[in-house]
Amino acid sequence: MTEKFRTELALLKHDTIEMARFAQYMLKESIVVLMNEDIPKAAEFKQKKNYLRELSPGLEQRAYQMIAMNQPMAKDMRTIVCTLKIIAAAERIGRYGKVIANMTKHVHNQPAVSQSMVIPQMADQVIGMIDNAISAYKNEDITLIRDFSSRDDVVDTLWHSFFQEMVPYMKENPTTVERGTYYIMVARYLERSGDHACTIAENVRFMISGERIDK
Repeated sequence: MTEKFRTELALLKHDTIEMARFAQYMLKESIVVLMNEDIPKAAEFKQKKNYLRELSPGLEQRAYQMIAMNQPMAKDMRTIVCTLKIIAAAERIGRYGKVIANMTKHVHNQPAVSQSMVIPQMADQVIGMIDNAISAYKNEDITLIRDFSSRDDVVDTLWHSFFQEMVPYMKENPTTVERGTYYIMVARYLERSGDHACTIAENVRFMISGERIDK
C-alpha cells in the first residue's frame, strides 16, 4: 500500500481511539454522577452524547472510502473492519453512559438500597475491560485481552447475583422499588457494555492474528 494509505489508516485509528476513550469516559463518569446524585452533571451528558454521535458517521465514511479507493487486503482490511466494529461499540457504550446519567434525576432522594455498591464494582470491571480492549487495538497487543473470557464471567456473575438479590429486597422494602428498578437497569447496561468490550477484543484478536476465537 502507498504511504498515503498508511498515513490515512494511522489517522483513522488515532481518531477511533479518541472516540472510544471518550465513550469509556462517559460510562465511567455516568456511574460517578449516579452514585453522587449529581443532577447538574447529569444534564451535561446530552451534549456529550451528541458529540459522540456526530463523530461516528465521519469515521465510518473515512473507513469505507479507504476500502473503496485502495481495495486493501489481509491485515489492512482486517484493521479497517475492526475499526468499524469499534466505532459501533463505542457509540453504544457512550449511549449507555448517557442513559445511566439520565437516571440520576429519577433516583434522587429515593430511599437507599443496601446492594448499591455492586454498581461501582461492576463498573470498575467493565471499564477496565474497555480500557484494555482499546489499548490492545492501539498497541496491537493480544496479551491485554487474553483473560477476557474469565473477566466477562465475573461481570455476568455480578449482574445475575445483583438481580437475584434486588428482586426479593424490593418486595420486602417497597419504598426501594424505584431506585432498585433503575439500579437493575444500570447493572444490565454495564453487563452489555462488558459484552461490547468483548466484541472489540474479539475483533482486535482477529485484526492481529487473522484467527477467529470466541470470547
